[in-house]
Amino acid sequence: MEVINGEGKTSNSQMPPLPPGTIRKAVIGLVLVLVVLAGITMFYTVEEQEHAAILTFGKYTDTVEESGLHFKAPYPIQQVIKLPAKKTQQIYIGYDVINGQTVAKEEEALMITGDENIVSADAVVEWRISNIRDYLYNIENPEEFLKNSAIASIRSVMGSTNLDFAITEGKTQIQTDVYQKLIDLQDVYATGIQVMDIKFQDIEPPEGEVQAAFKAVTDAREEKNTKINNAQEYMNDRLPKARGEAQALIENAEADKKSRVLNAQGDVEKFNAIHSEYVKNPVITENRLVIETLEKILPNSKIVITDDSGDTVKYLPLNELTNSNKSTTKSSQGGEGQ
Repeated sequence: MEVINGEGKTSNSQMPPLPPGTIRKAVIGLVLVLVVLAGITMFYTVEEQEHAAILTFGKYTDTVEESGLHFKAPYPIQQVIKLPAKKTQQIYIGYDVINGQTVAKEEEALMITGDENIVSADAVVEWRISNIRDYLYNIENPEEFLKNSAIASIRSVMGSTNLDFAITEGKTQIQTDVYQKLIDLQDVYATGIQVMDIKFQDIEPPEGEVQAAFKAVTDAREEKNTKINNAQEYMNDRLPKARGEAQALIENAEADKKSRVLNAQGDVEKFNAIHSEYVKNPVITENRLVIETLEKILPNSKIVITDDSGDTVKYLPLNELTNSNKSTTKSSQGGEGQ
């Protein structure tokens, strides 16, 4: 190297030589740094709600679903992409949630029904990743695709539904139809997304006089349904009781019928028994029946048999004689007692 000093003179100087082994040490240090960096990239952790996709030279080769610490080839041979595959996520249709605040999106919520009316529909779609490879490589923006497909499914179902049905009892049916269409779209395009559920927050006419009018109609329908339910409840309460009372009357009538039939059969058997005896000896049976009948109708009477074959009427004071006999019997019993 040529150096010009302040006096205009030139002089030749050379760099001092490096210490022996410096280059070797630098190479070794660089190799150690690369080894440490490579060692750091050889280990990765999969969280509880995550799955990891393994890329070898940029190409998908495997999926790791087990959580914990794992080993791979160093970068750039292998890379890891971790996704929350076990976590249920949500997208919003017709509104958005920003910092806990709900922000309406009318361009997503307003739809045309089958009878050419406008309806506002807000919904939330619950989903999660079912196939990491399809999720990463089949669709460029899977979440945006899911949202667009959800809006398309809702518009398709709403376009074949009348407004009156949509804002009253049709909410459940609309949810079911949209859910099925959304699943079919994910299967057709192999998005790697599993749709868990779709729930409509509101299905109602746009705000203003139309909404107030439909609200009045809805309230009237609800009142009608309430009265129908009350009447149905009353019917369900009364019918079993009426059936029970009718069954009780039928059973009582059957029991009375059986009792009367058995009594009649007993009377018939009794008559047949008496008749058979009467046939054998009519006079004795007839007298016995007369005496038994008198015993029943005159249980406390006394019977006196006299001979009235004469022409004159015989007077016999039976009552006085009976009373005197009773008095004599009582007095004799009293004397013996003394």
